[in-house]
Amino acid sequence: MLVDTVMTAPVVSVDPSTSIANAAKLMLSLRISGLPVVESDGTLVGMLSEGDLLRRSELGTERKRPWWLEFLASPGKIADEYVQSHGRKVGEIMATGVVTTQRDASLEDIVELMRKHRVKRLPVVEDGKVIGIVARSDLLRALAKTLTAGPAIAGDDERIEAAVTAELNKQSWGGNGMIRVHAKDGTVELTGAIFDERARLAARVAAENIPGVKSVSDQIVSVEPMSGMVLVSPTGS
Repeated sequence: MLVDTVMTAPVVSVDPSTSIANAAKLMLSLRISGLPVVESDGTLVGMLSEGDLLRRSELGTERKRPWWLEFLASPGKIADEYVQSHGRKVGEIMATGVVTTQRDASLEDIVELMRKHRVKRLPVVEDGKVIGIVARSDLLRALAKTLTAGPAIAGDDERIEAAVTAELNKQSWGGNGMIRVHAKDGTVELTGAIFDERARLAARVAAENIPGVKSVSDQIVSVEPMSGMVLVSPTGS
């Protein structure tokens, strides 16, 4: 899945001269937590997020340090923090050096960028202009849509068995064929043995994700490697 299938477009944005008050009202009214900051020609110059509005003198939340830390901090850093807590315009407190993405990037790339840079949203840029934005909520929306869309195909039992078995065989915890699969009328029965109890739920999840599976019956036994003690499924279904 690519970015242009999940991104929000067109993008609500503000320019650097927008007042902090108006930007905050806009974010509240639209129930969004971040705004791209663009010049009049659409060029991206920064991002304003809720986090940029936390340390504010109006709220009494500006950064305060013990005197000895204040003494050690550079005057330039203290000046930056003063602007962050007292600035009146978006351009004065916005984050610059914004991490961006492109419309043909994969969602895997997006998640990795968000994780690496610890950001919740990425502007989608083309020719230097913002054409969309992808946020965590867009990924969540895509996930919910995928999960509720139903199976792409409703395979017969033989096909289901083959698909579940293939998925188990791809996984290091899959038991190298020790977990057996039988499907009847869309119900998958898992039997055989595992040597780590954590593989039980993983096997069940693997089966549940195969299109056409209606339910899963867990009949797997777990063998404790050291003692040889055998544990049956806690539910048997």
